[in-house]
Amino acid sequence: MKRTTVFLDEGLERDVKALAERQGRTAASVVREALAEYVVRNREKRPALSFLAAGRSGRRDVAERHEEILFEELEPHRGGPSRADSGAC
Repeated sequence: MKRTTVFLDEGLERDVKALAERQGRTAASVVREALAEYVVRNREKRPALSFLAAGRSGRRDVAERHEEILFEELEPHRGGPSRADSGAC
């Protein structure tokens, strides 16, 4: 665990301490729990790719290669040497 400093207004600090005392916990544990819940609720969620499997391509390897197939047209210098060939990172 890493120690950090959080600045609270006096009213919020008083409320956190009162809650912690009622629950028989430390103020730090109340703050950690509240912060963890906030982060989980606000984590960026990736939208589902609803267009996958929406049609028939005639290919049987789409499920295994869907990312490669989707992104192969996005190569900046398509037709030229790949990044692996040029030695660039």
